[in-house]
This record gives sequence, C-alpha cells and structure tokens, in this order.
Amino acid sequence: QVQLVESGGGLVQAGESLRLSCQASGLTFSSYTMGWFRQAPGKEREFVARISWTGGSTYYADSVKGRFTISRDNAKRTVYLEMNSLKPEDTAVYYCAASTRWVASRVDYDYWGQGTQVTVSS
Repeated sequence: QVQLVESGGGLVQAGESLRLSCQASGLTFSSYTMGWFRQAPGKEREFVARISWTGGSTYYADSVKGRFTISRDNAKRTVYLEMNSLKPEDTAVYYCAASTRWVASRVDYDYWGQGTQVTVSS
C-alpha cells in the first residue's frame, strides 16, 4: 500500500522558518516526481514546488520562489520542503504528492499524503 506521510508542520510567526518532511513507502520512490501542494481555508489546493526523480530539476510557484526549497533523499525515501521567510498567506495544509510525470497540476499526481498544518501568525 502506498503511503506518503508528512510531518513538520506547526505554528510560527511571520519571518520564521519551518521544514516539512514527507516519507514515502509502497512505491519506487526514485521513479517519481515529488511535489508539494497547499490548501488554505476556503481556497483550492495549489501547487507549491516539485522535484525530479534524482533531484536534478526543481520548479517553484511564483509565490514561494526564493523563499522555499524542495529537496529529496532517495535513500531515505523522503522529500523535504524548507520554508523560509514565512508569511501569513503561507498558512495552509501542506500535502506531498507523487507523479510519474514532470508536471505541476494536481490532477497529474497519483498519490497524496494526508497533509500537515502550517500556521503563520502576523
């Protein structure tokens, strides 16, 4: 059974940093593009960042570019999202997801975690 389990969410103040982790099991981790998405209250789930199979390519949403960094450790079957200079508008449930394609749209992702809450106070 495929499982993606996020961790690392919490409550922080604006300007602070947080690191999210997502550990995968039940799939060939190195064969999947891994992505991070987020969903704020009352809003649609949106793309945040993605990273290629071996970590050689990354892509970010404009809203987080320069502040967030995605990385992966295939040996640990884990993808990370380092979030710096957090803003209140970053408040959302953050989800990791896996896809066989190099894409940003949520419809192209095959597996999803349950999410971890990130709350940024002003």
